[in-house]
Amino acid sequence: MMTFTDWDIVRNLLLAARWTVLLSLIAFFCGTLVTLPLLLLRISRWVWPKRFIGAYIALFQGTPLLMQLFLAFFGIALFGIDVSAWTAATLALTLFTSAFLLDIWYGSLRALPKGQWEACRCLGLSFWQTLFRVIAPQAMRIAVAPTVGFSVQVIKGTALASIIGFVELTKAGTMLNNVTFEPFKVFALVALGYFLLCYPLSRYSRYLEKKFHAAHHH
Repeated sequence: MMTFTDWDIVRNLLLAARWTVLLSLIAFFCGTLVTLPLLLLRISRWVWPKRFIGAYIALFQGTPLLMQLFLAFFGIALFGIDVSAWTAATLALTLFTSAFLLDIWYGSLRALPKGQWEACRCLGLSFWQTLFRVIAPQAMRIAVAPTVGFSVQVIKGTALASIIGFVELTKAGTMLNNVTFEPFKVFALVALGYFLLCYPLSRYSRYLEKKFHAAHHH
């Protein structure tokens, strides 16, 4: 039988899980807003934006998310700006998310045959008409599975926000452990929480991938 404290632990972790989910959704939404203009610049004919975007992706994919969170939280504070854990976590996760989404979505656009662009040009469609009417709808179908798969990494990434004092699932687990001194029970429940959030997304991503490949081969 569960004691009152067990229910207390579960209840507190469920409350904290809300912030894990919310932070993941915000990171994904803001990451998308950052990614779209950068993606358009990356497929444009200008050279300079491509170099900047290449450096941007290398920086945020090539450095640990933990370091990015520290820089967002403590780095901005050096300029005398007071940053909350919420703001710092949102900023760092948005930049982290956008760097990976840029690669996934750009790869999806590049996966389509070049002949489609040429065919559209022969039909008299402009670059933007070709992109939005012909290329983007197909690329989106290719991008869905890896994008859903990447969302799992974003959810796991929110755990690192606990380091800067953001109270999500991991931080709540640490705080509860300090009160109950039952690390195995608390962190087993924290792990279960992440599993319940991530596993359905992983399964869905694999399902979409199989579905896409099946449709592709028919």
